Amino acid sequence: QVQLVESGGGLVQAGASLRLSCVSSGRTISRDIMGWFRQAPGKERELVAAIISVGGRTYYADSVKGRFTISRNSAKNTVSLQMNSLKPEDTAVYYCAAAPGSWPALRSYEYDYWGQGTQVTVPS
Repeated sequence: QVQLVESGGGLVQAGASLRLSCVSSGRTISRDIMGWFRQAPGKERELVAAIISVGGRTYYADSVKGRFTISRNSAKNTVSLQMNSLKPEDTAVYYCAAAPGSWPALRSYEYDYWGQGTQVTVPS
């Protein structure tokens, strides 16, 4: 059974930082595209960042470029999202997901495995 488990969410003030982590069990994610999505109340789920180990390519949504950094540790089967300079509009449930397909995987339907989500709240 494949499980992706996120951790690291919380309540922080604007301008602060958080680091989200996702650990995969039951599946080696070394060749997968790993993505972090977020979904705010009343909004569609959106891709925030993605990474593929082959070539080290990354993708970032325009709204987080320069503030968020995605990284992966294939040996530990983990992917992380470092979030700096957080804003109220970053408030959402953040999901880790794995896509076994080819780069880029920008749509949620391309991802086969999902974590349960972790809440990030940045009060205005």
